[in-house]
Amino acid sequence: MSDLSPEFEGKHAETLETKCTNCGAVLNFAPGTNHLKCQYCGAENEIFPAEAPIEELDFEQYLQDGAMNADTVQVVTVKCSGCGASTTFQPNIASDTCAFCGMPIVVNESSTATVIKPKSLLPFKITQKEAFECFLKWLRKLWFAPSALKKFVNQPDKLRGMYIPFWTYDSDTTTRYTGARGTHYYVTETYTSNGKTETRQVQKTRWTPVSGTVFKFFDDILVVASTSLPMKYVNKLEPWDFENLAPFDDRYLSGFRTETYQIDLKNGFELAKKFMEPGIRALIRQDIGGDEQQIYSVNTQYSNIKFKHLLLPIWISAYRFKNKVYRFLVNGRTGEVQGERPYSFWKIFFFTLGCIVVIAGLLWAFGVFK
Repeated sequence: MSDLSPEFEGKHAETLETKCTNCGAVLNFAPGTNHLKCQYCGAENEIFPAEAPIEELDFEQYLQDGAMNADTVQVVTVKCSGCGASTTFQPNIASDTCAFCGMPIVVNESSTATVIKPKSLLPFKITQKEAFECFLKWLRKLWFAPSALKKFVNQPDKLRGMYIPFWTYDSDTTTRYTGARGTHYYVTETYTSNGKTETRQVQKTRWTPVSGTVFKFFDDILVVASTSLPMKYVNKLEPWDFENLAPFDDRYLSGFRTETYQIDLKNGFELAKKFMEPGIRALIRQDIGGDEQQIYSVNTQYSNIKFKHLLLPIWISAYRFKNKVYRFLVNGRTGEVQGERPYSFWKIFFFTLGCIVVIAGLLWAFGVFK
């Protein structure tokens, strides 16, 4: 008997479970393939990707019309009381641990929300075993890691496969700016050195006020729609092979968890603007020209904004050390590893002490202390 709410089972059994056509058991998506595999009879049920192109939606139209005309879906999620992450669980799961912070989760309460349905995803390509091997290689490069961490990573099942929500944005930008162009010139100065009069060339800068307009198109600015993971490390998992995006299909999710977005469409675009800003400012400096540039004001208008909601595969593990959570991430496509890491005070202390002893011994050997 399931401990999940009837609403969860009724609405999400088809999404989170796919039955084997041979024996009726639950199938899981096999990373690196294009099929679901039965763990009991070994039967493989192939996924035939849809032929439909992956479309981008109009940003302004969605904000204006809201969920009425958008492609939305009802999802039931369980929220972690520790970090606030909202994830879907497979039916018949009564308790588990949060992949984002390691806190226990008892699946006794769920909530329903209307969200924008993902249009595409990158299926898992790296298996749990392969991701664990990449994690071990990364760990071996860490100096002064606590011994408890090494014990923790002896458990491959600590890595959880998660589909993480992302937004991508396309936008035309028109930017009006004011600033100043700096042009270098040189003057001859006379100075006295050691009783001799000499001359030298000194660089000066002549500043000229400027203003102008620059135009730039941004394509597929990627924004993670989760606040459960450290954005700095998520961004370092790039690049993603977006040329292999597949149209969204629930069957790719079978055997994995999925997080629903916590950063909505509008706030996601505000983050995208910050990613666009360096490119816009670089273009302004190029437009100003000269030897140096100063930018006084920037006013950017965004138009023809399109967006996609997609899911990307990440293997995640959370490790608690001295009441602090450290998260490790593995790109589910490439095996790239990023993460936070703790340091062992005692390992650093004894290493430093050992260095001091070695240096003191060398100094004694060379007679410095004699």
